[in-house]
Amino acid sequence: MSILDDLNQRQREAVLATDGPVLVLAGAGTGKTRVITYRVAWLIENNVPGGAILAVTFTNKAAQVMKERIGDLLRASGRDSSNVWVSTFHSLCARLLRREALYAGLPTDFAIFDDDDQTSAVKLAVERLELGDTSFTPRSLREQISRAKNHGVTPDQMLAEAYDAPHKSIARVFAVYNEILRTASALDFDDLLLRAVELLRANKDVHARWNQRFRYILVDEFQDTNSAQEELVRLLSGETKNVCVVGDEDQSIYGWRGARAGNLKHFTEEFPNAKIIRLEENYRSTQTILDAAAAVVERNSGRLGKKLAATLGAGTPLRFYEANDSQGEADFISGELSSLVRNDPSGHFAVLYRTTAQSRSFEEVLRRLGIRYRLVGGFSFYERAEVRNALAYVRLLFHSEDNVALLRVLNVPPRGIGSVSVEALKARARETGKSLWDVIGSGDFATGKKISGALTGFRTLIEQLQQECAELPPAQLIERVLDRSGYLGWIEQQDNLEHSSRAENLRELSNAMAEAEEEGQSLQEMLDQAALVSDADEFDETIPVSLMTLHSAKGLEFDAVFLTGLEEGLLPHSRSLDTPAEIEEERRLFYVGMTRAKQSLVLSRATYRRSYGEDRLRASMPSRFLAEIPGELVQAVIGSLSEPGEKRRYEPDPEFSQFYSYRSRTGGASSRSSRGSGRAPARSKDPLLGTRVRHPQYGIGTITGVEGEGEDRRLTVSFQDYGPKKLIERYANLQLV
Repeated sequence: MSILDDLNQRQREAVLATDGPVLVLAGAGTGKTRVITYRVAWLIENNVPGGAILAVTFTNKAAQVMKERIGDLLRASGRDSSNVWVSTFHSLCARLLRREALYAGLPTDFAIFDDDDQTSAVKLAVERLELGDTSFTPRSLREQISRAKNHGVTPDQMLAEAYDAPHKSIARVFAVYNEILRTASALDFDDLLLRAVELLRANKDVHARWNQRFRYILVDEFQDTNSAQEELVRLLSGETKNVCVVGDEDQSIYGWRGARAGNLKHFTEEFPNAKIIRLEENYRSTQTILDAAAAVVERNSGRLGKKLAATLGAGTPLRFYEANDSQGEADFISGELSSLVRNDPSGHFAVLYRTTAQSRSFEEVLRRLGIRYRLVGGFSFYERAEVRNALAYVRLLFHSEDNVALLRVLNVPPRGIGSVSVEALKARARETGKSLWDVIGSGDFATGKKISGALTGFRTLIEQLQQECAELPPAQLIERVLDRSGYLGWIEQQDNLEHSSRAENLRELSNAMAEAEEEGQSLQEMLDQAALVSDADEFDETIPVSLMTLHSAKGLEFDAVFLTGLEEGLLPHSRSLDTPAEIEEERRLFYVGMTRAKQSLVLSRATYRRSYGEDRLRASMPSRFLAEIPGELVQAVIGSLSEPGEKRRYEPDPEFSQFYSYRSRTGGASSRSSRGSGRAPARSKDPLLGTRVRHPQYGIGTITGVEGEGEDRRLTVSFQDYGPKKLIERYANLQLV
């Protein structure tokens, strides 16, 4: 039996078109990843060496699934697929640069700075420049630096083009940030792509070597590529141009991180002889869901176009619910979820929203109802503070000039080196132009005897570990670091459940390194994997209900989907209303959310929603995308305040919108239930007050204050061991206890 027997006609056509450039235009749920895995298996069955094949996708989890499926397909024929290169773009570039480090002007053991490291480096750059308070947050500065790199803009060019003082400051931060990376022998995510492309362009021998290596290149989710990734594909394709890209133009939703809308059409211009194959047979959703999604996305311009046909039949109409406020929206959806989970315990259901701040009202009700859920986008294993601290020690052994790693572990476990001493240390580094490591060892850093002894002891510890760990295998190395640094012992001595869990995570890190070592990975490859892990890699399919943003939902599917917050200013987002191109990306984001649903799709909105920094509710307008769905495909749920296509704006309600009363965690009356009483509802305290939470660094604490609303809400948390701390909620990685 041929593996081709498992494919429909169009999929088979895409698998067999092995020579020359091919564009597979694949709609949602049509099996685009299936085409790539079968195509790789077909090539190997036809005697193409696995090492000559490169398959690229966007998440580590997707790459792992692809490897497993290729192996399963070839098991019957006894063929070996272990040497096929299946990876993300960033992992591919990391491996390429390590192998060609000499020609790239890099050390072979260069570090990779993840998002948190990059933000720390930006903060150091701001401090070094003594900018004080700036009008940009570290995260915003990091994003602007990333955007500049993706567009090939250097710090000097940015400075020359800056039109005011704040933007000149960004350019200066950019320059110092790059210097911090160079000193630490580190690259950030953008550097991985850019340095690989730069190397292949500049060095003919290296370029020829990699062209000869990869005879066949396959790229999944090509619509998400940025200009550097597109250029990398072109450079690797060589003279044979045996490159197959698979994608869906209607799922291009990453313009904010450099992806170029229309790049599938651009591929046909770059490769004018490319064969175009459309996959239009959908195996995921009902025809009603597909028709509704198509009616919306067809309004976008410049599409190559396709018509999806469902194998599941027509299905039921979409449902729409308009609530009075976000609490009413959460109550309705949670009630629906309760029924779904009870009737189908093995089902998978999702609540999707545009911004992370929208999750809170759903979490509160789901907890009250005792429904298990997972908040997708929480921090992964490798992002946990104790794991990051351990890996920072390892990085410091190889690159003692890495200021970001040094600052992370300088007082972990506590050595009596407080924030005042650290600030003085950083100031001395700025004055002398030395790294923090060199300042500690120079002997001219004026400080108290106790602090001086602690700093000297820290440097001695690292120097001894550098000698002791030079020849140790990865698992033993991390165990030696945890033991000699005293970090694991300190964690174990903390007499509470929080620290017990953290100690288990540190032991699991050792186990992970041992397993990776058994699979033939080097220590550097393990560190790369830890740096390049993403939220999508941590998705847990065993939990019935998932809460996530629309961006996080891409590539996933669920039996039932609740697409929430369908209001102007949320979806489309207020930041995306300036240009038609931004509106079109928001429309594609809506399309992605709709096509995650297999059997049931519910759309919802609130007529009143609390605005950031205000104590009252504001009236909203329905999302324009609701009116783009044909009326015969969607029905209003009993109890909905309006039909989905209604465009009327709700007038401010003097009684309802001036006051805002949360429903209490014990099921008290909401503001909606108070409306008919003839008096304004009394404002209640925020339900988060008094909540027990766990922080990855500070441990267990109690929320004692809440300021603001939305993505920048600030919480005051009183911790058992550290006292009160003010935290921005979306960065704090808090978990309920």
